[in-house]
Amino acid sequence: MSSSMETAQQDAARLPRLPQRKLDNIPGDYGTPLLGDTIPFLKDYHKLVTRRAEKYGLVSKGSVLFQRGVTLLGPEANEFVLKDPEHVFSSRAAWNPFLEKLFTDGLMLRDFADHKFHRRIMQQAFKKPALASYLDRMNAHISSQIQPWQTGETLSFFDHIKALLLDVGAQIFFGLDMGPESDKVNKSFIDSADASLAVLRLPIPGTLWHRGMTGRRYLEKFVTDLIPQKRASETPDFFSELCKAAEEEGGLSDQDVMNHMIFLLFAAHDTTTSTLCSIIYLLAQHPYWQDQLADEMASLDKDSLDYDDLAKLEKTGWVFRETLRMRPPLTAFPRRTVKEVTFQGHTLPRNTLVNLSPLFTHYMEEYWSNPHTFDPERFNNERAEHKKHFYQWIPFGGGHHKCLGLNFAELQTKTFLFHFLQRYKVSLKPGYEMPVQQVPLIMPKDGLPVVLEKR
Repeated sequence: MSSSMETAQQDAARLPRLPQRKLDNIPGDYGTPLLGDTIPFLKDYHKLVTRRAEKYGLVSKGSVLFQRGVTLLGPEANEFVLKDPEHVFSSRAAWNPFLEKLFTDGLMLRDFADHKFHRRIMQQAFKKPALASYLDRMNAHISSQIQPWQTGETLSFFDHIKALLLDVGAQIFFGLDMGPESDKVNKSFIDSADASLAVLRLPIPGTLWHRGMTGRRYLEKFVTDLIPQKRASETPDFFSELCKAAEEEGGLSDQDVMNHMIFLLFAAHDTTTSTLCSIIYLLAQHPYWQDQLADEMASLDKDSLDYDDLAKLEKTGWVFRETLRMRPPLTAFPRRTVKEVTFQGHTLPRNTLVNLSPLFTHYMEEYWSNPHTFDPERFNNERAEHKKHFYQWIPFGGGHHKCLGLNFAELQTKTFLFHFLQRYKVSLKPGYEMPVQQVPLIMPKDGLPVVLEKR
């Protein structure tokens, strides 16, 4: 462990719980008393961050969810914070006020040397041989599960895809066929994620926080009860491998294993649920691209995908990237400074909450032509709009905390679309516009009602 990482780790651990408030040198305002901009943040985060950028520029102070901080916008800011060569920005200290009790010690909530140690173990789940084995199991499961989806009637796509991806994740990462427990596990994840935005954090029955903590306790018991069985098993799933690694590596407790598996299953199925809801909505709005993808998949002339086929689905890759540009599942990345730092002449004191916005960056006209238009071809080799700056397209973050599962997300998305679009055409009711929740993850508010017909 380098001395700078060790020092940063110690600095982060000593940060006071109360946030830094002295930001006199930063333009901006704190909104209404007490609530700040919490209501606009929850209602339409994209509108809020755009309005504040027009008023104050790419660096501004503000307040949401009782947290005062600074928003840094654009690729240069993204690079400065995410690359973090001096180990200044703590992910743990930023996320903990929202997620500490709900997704305790997940990889996103670890820093510096501790994060590096745990990341090295977790990344075994996402190397090429592991991904290829996932694809083999994913093909048959997805194909069989979507076959009975009803045609000719309105179907809640969100409910169907979330249940499907939970089953796939449980099979791949846990080595389980979920069966009747899947509904309870799914509800526990939804309640835990929703509780991250709870204002009243008291265990009062019926409240958002109470439901979230109830869901967390259920998930803890569900996963912990499986550890002895997984430690003794020879199954090829990641849960068994992580239990073995915990014994071989040392420094990894049963509680660490439990926390990692809860966060892994949450991240693997919730973010892809968001992505596929957005893709299906955009494809239903743009039948031309729906047909282009179906034709590309049919040209492979096979019933299931092999790992080497993924690169051949070029247009599908463009649609995947364009959807993540327009609707990145995680719309904001928070960090907290462990020591004073300066960005473009602005001093950020120690313990300053710093927010980045992928959503804002993905619509900057300096980098994207007609950014509000769905245009997958902007990602082709000729136009390559995403290559103007390394940190202009960041749905998976970047730097030390860049998402481990980015290749898994693309593999899972392409595999689902391969089976779905060769079987179904998807459409929306006339005049329908999907109401979108933008935080904590982009999700349809109404379940995304769609109509399927046989292709």
